[in-house]
Order: sequence, then structure tokens, then C-alpha cells
Amino acid sequence: MQDRPYIVGICGGSASGKTFLLDHLLQELPESSVSIIFLDNYYKPRDKQIRDEEGIINFDHPESLYLDKLVEDVRAVIGGETLIREEYTFNNPDAIPKQLTIRPAPILILEGIFVFHPPELQPLMDLKIFVEAHEYIKLARRIRRDHAERGYTVESILVDYEKYVAPMYHKFIAPTKNSCDLIIPNHENMDMALTVLRNHMLTVLEKGHDKGE
Repeated sequence: MQDRPYIVGICGGSASGKTFLLDHLLQELPESSVSIIFLDNYYKPRDKQIRDEEGIINFDHPESLYLDKLVEDVRAVIGGETLIREEYTFNNPDAIPKQLTIRPAPILILEGIFVFHPPELQPLMDLKIFVEAHEYIKLARRIRRDHAERGYTVESILVDYEKYVAPMYHKFIAPTKNSCDLIIPNHENMDMALTVLRNHMLTVLEKGHDKGE
């Protein structure tokens, strides 16, 4: 019988450094040892989103995602299933979504702003990590990222951040720090945290992991 994977949740506000942490961690681990589920790929299509009184979609609210499907997929991977999920392209009409394969592996990482939100998920996680950064740093990173990678105007990014991103962070995301095992400040760098996490993950792989649900 296949061992249950060691499940790691990586959460934090938008542009706090979650993906940076994950990318650098993956460089230090054997490729076949890690499987990743990105929360971004569970966003509902635009026609299924709830709009405010101005007709604007709040993509920073938990209801903007299929969190029930996320829970279902995590349980499926724990059970040894291989999943195929379409990449979310952030409403970019020019981007061709990839077909992502999620295979069972010794370590399963869940990454995204609401991975700690579903009450069914937290008990399944063996390590809960929260990445944080000062508000002005997150905003600067988001402007650079969304303008360069997603084609958003700086004005639209600022409006979205003030109206949705920051308020939703303080309402839904920041409180989950209290349930985390490790809080990583990423105001300047997280080199020491990366070293600690790498060593911990390598130890998990060396010793194996088998924890019942």
C-alpha cells in the first residue's frame, strides 16, 4: 500500500513570495519527490463569478474559487490518483492553457492564498507555512508582476489592491497565520528559511512518511 504523502501548505498574501519560495525549494529537491497543487488553477470562470454593485469581480474572495474541488483533488492524490487540471491563464485571451498532470509523490505541496481556508484541508496538512511581507513591498511586487506578466495597467492594479486585495487579505488570509507551524518574513530575503525547509524536506524524504487521515 502506498504511503500517505507528506502534505505542505504554503499560504500568504498576494505577492508575498509564495511562488519564489516554492521555486527555490524545488531546485533543492529531487524532481520526482514533489507534486504541487496550485490554488490559482481553481478559479471559477468569469461567468460564474460574483460581481459587486459596480459589476466588478472580486477575485480575492474565497467564493471566487472552487475550494470544494480543491479538497476533492487533494483527497484523490492522497488516495493515489493522478489528476489532469487545466492551467488558469488569468483571463489572458492570448495565453494557451497547459494541461497539468498532478501525480502522487512523497511530498504534496498546496500553494495559494486560500489553501488554509477550507476547514477540511488543515487537518490533512503536516506542515503549514505562511509567507508574509510588508504591505508596500507586496504592492510594489504586484505592480511589477501584473503589469509585466498579465498586461494590467498600473492604475487598475492600484484600484484593485485598495478595494479588494488588501481588505480581503486582512479579513480572510492574515488570520490563518495563527494556525501555522512556520511564519516566514520575506521583507528582504528568506535565505535562512529556505535552508531550514530544504533540510527538513530532505529528512522527510530520507525517513519516509506514513500518517493516517
